[in-house]
Amino acid sequence: MGNNKKYTVEDVAREADVSTATVSRVFSGSAKVNKETTEKVLQAAKKLDYRPNRVASRLRGKGGHSKVLGLIVTDLQNPFFSDIARGVGDIAYENDHGVIVCNTDEDPEKERFYLETLLSEKVAGLIIAPTIGNKEYLRTVNQTLPLVSVDRHLSDFDVDTVTVNNKEGSYLAVKRLLELGHKRIGIVCGIEGILTTEERLNGYKKALKEENISINDELIFHGNSKEKGGVEGVRHLLNITEPPTAIYSTNNLMTLGIYEELYRQNVKVPNDVAIVGFDDMSWATALNPPLTAVRQPGYELGATAVELLLKRLSNPNRPISNTVLKAELIIRHSCGNPK
Repeated sequence: MGNNKKYTVEDVAREADVSTATVSRVFSGSAKVNKETTEKVLQAAKKLDYRPNRVASRLRGKGGHSKVLGLIVTDLQNPFFSDIARGVGDIAYENDHGVIVCNTDEDPEKERFYLETLLSEKVAGLIIAPTIGNKEYLRTVNQTLPLVSVDRHLSDFDVDTVTVNNKEGSYLAVKRLLELGHKRIGIVCGIEGILTTEERLNGYKKALKEENISINDELIFHGNSKEKGGVEGVRHLLNITEPPTAIYSTNNLMTLGIYEELYRQNVKVPNDVAIVGFDDMSWATALNPPLTAVRQPGYELGATAVELLLKRLSNPNRPISNTVLKAELIIRHSCGNPK
């Protein structure tokens, strides 16, 4: 026979006059197949130039169950979510699992599409940083598929969750600015309605209230967790009657936009306005001046999420876990010296 056709396990079984299960056992190295039958299968495979799909075999567990996991995040362009994906991928690989990664761009329709796609692919379990539009559908998904929520909470139903202490990290960032003498501190927040946004805003408010500083809505700007949101936030804050002396950004991409717009407007950091950001990225030290930032452990978030998912797969009845990782303030030059 020629080699133009891609032959299957069924073709090999037919050529060797054995069952497909026998062919699979031969290529998995099973001791249950006698020498004569093994030789027949190998000869048939050689004749057909058949090569077993080692990856597919590896990604099937006992009983043929999938060893592929799904990961859905909102923005792979954001290095934070890339770190999460790296943590998920590394730990999954160490445990002989593959990962299908999907990116939603905060779009509930796209998220729904990927959820349906992963279900059709029969993944073993799912890790998701959810948007705000598919909670009820996710509740349905979780009835048949083990699910872990990463970075964000899924309120009102029980799933394993891994988050960072956003409120405490945010509190530390604003407290640092207060210690340096700033009283008017603007904040550029992320997407409204998402719990991480609310937690970081609450940390900001907590720090101000401790110093008996009233909350001024004029100093609060809701961006969209993108660079453009940072640009728009700066334009808003610098155009109010009494601009802030410091700006706190709750997302790394918005921080980039803030730096860009301050540079365009020839506003000096930290002499004219101090800056602190949430998310300490590899490029934070390359900014001018280097950024004071809250470091959240993205890689550890991903690694912990996949560890919880694998535990859930091996023990579906284990108690629900709500893991909160610590955030840390890294002090550099963007917040300046005491005023």
